[in-house]
Amino acid sequence: MDGQSFEEAQRRRFEGGHGGCVCNRRRCPDGSSRVAATASGGRNGNARGDCDAPPLSIALRSTNQRAAGPAGRESGNGKRKRFLMSPGMSRGIRRQAVIIVATLATAYVASHFFRAANVTIGLDLMRDLGIGPEALGALTGAFFFGFSAMQIPCGFLFDRYGPRRTVTGMLAVAVIGATLFTLAPAWPQLLAGRALMGAGFGVMLIGSMVVISRWFPPDRFATLAGIVLSVGLLGNLLATTPLAWGTEMIGWRGVFGLMVAFTALAALGVWVIVRDAPPGHPFLARAPETAAEMIQGLGEVMKNPQLKFIIALNFCNYACTFTVQGLWGGPFLREVHGLTRVESGNVLLVAVIAYQIGMLTISPLDRVFDTRKRIAIAGTLLIAAILATLAFWAEAPLWVAVGAIVGIGFLSASSTMVMTHGRAIFPDRLIGRGIATMNTSVMLGVACMQTLSGVIVGAFDPLPDGARSEEAYRTLFGFMVVVLLLAVTVYGRSRDIRPSDELRARQAALTQQVRPQRVA
Repeated sequence: MDGQSFEEAQRRRFEGGHGGCVCNRRRCPDGSSRVAATASGGRNGNARGDCDAPPLSIALRSTNQRAAGPAGRESGNGKRKRFLMSPGMSRGIRRQAVIIVATLATAYVASHFFRAANVTIGLDLMRDLGIGPEALGALTGAFFFGFSAMQIPCGFLFDRYGPRRTVTGMLAVAVIGATLFTLAPAWPQLLAGRALMGAGFGVMLIGSMVVISRWFPPDRFATLAGIVLSVGLLGNLLATTPLAWGTEMIGWRGVFGLMVAFTALAALGVWVIVRDAPPGHPFLARAPETAAEMIQGLGEVMKNPQLKFIIALNFCNYACTFTVQGLWGGPFLREVHGLTRVESGNVLLVAVIAYQIGMLTISPLDRVFDTRKRIAIAGTLLIAAILATLAFWAEAPLWVAVGAIVGIGFLSASSTMVMTHGRAIFPDRLIGRGIATMNTSVMLGVACMQTLSGVIVGAFDPLPDGARSEEAYRTLFGFMVVVLLLAVTVYGRSRDIRPSDELRARQAALTQQVRPQRVA
């Protein structure tokens, strides 16, 4: 790497890319004085000098290092891993961190319910509104177009105003959209309501990841992100058999009304409980960036040489799996294999449970095998193999179709590893914009794939009973196989950032920051 070790590059990344100072580039957040470069050749300094505000690497304690006082001296016992970022945190603060993440995960349930509901009520919407597969695909994709449109703006908001205010405000937008969708008399109002829902719920995953990044050490990121996603998938569970039962009892609008109320309560809970960062975290003492600096930071994100390779798989992996799990899996089982609404809902319910198990099983594997890239590639290739089975096996028995959908559900969790890989290439000061950019690619991919899938299925003439033929679905599955293989080919050019690399880089940064500094 042009004479620079990977550990050195990672050390600089953890220090925010500008000499280890976590303050604003123009000034220290607390007005503290500048200090000169260290005697070790100025490796901790920059041309303008560093501030004596607490550096980020002091807060990011490694596995065998603990805080030993306000001066930041280290004790050597190191028998227990520091779970939270800031030194000297009490058990009460630790409990607060868990409650905050649990609150965000609970609110995330609503996002998954509304995004996945069409897989269960899709045929009902087509019948009630007199629309075809193309319109259903556009309606379902509208959620993700709205979702994608808000990712970059929300990245700015997270870095400037923090998760608490941003998530609460955008959940209010989601409530408005869900209410409009529930009461809408025709397709245009449904479309507008679903787009607003997507825009509002677009902050949930990023908000959770930003909070995790600030309250917990990076080597826990994949596991905690997997837990948040697993809890959020309860919304997918509700969108399967429970939604099918509820639709038969009180209609889909009645069920949606209940979920609107749940979302409103979740927004209130976020405002009351969530805090942006633990006490003493640099974010709380930061000097807010100007608009020009925020745009400059986004430019830094976009110029990252690894971004384009990771985005290729990020754009396609979840897009293909959720097009099956969240749109066409139910109609495929009902129209090709003759299942009822509740029976197909039961299959999708099992698939969501498999997804949750996958989250809890696959997410920690990066620390077990010390790789993220290989896990992401393996999971994607297995998904492609399952889709190829559905594409090339004509008149496959029901057990094959059911097993394939459940298997795709389990392996969908591999998308979390791609997101974790992407998070690792950005410094902490750009974490909001970095994760927002990654999530934009995910949701834009889903929006494009679901819209295009409606065109593919709609290109085939319906059968006499109005159902779509098996050939239409097999063509769709085959198309997704090609997309995934191309994505893996591009992603394969990315550099794997292993958890052990991050730990060594953090230890190197800590070692340099704790060296005595003399005042200029």
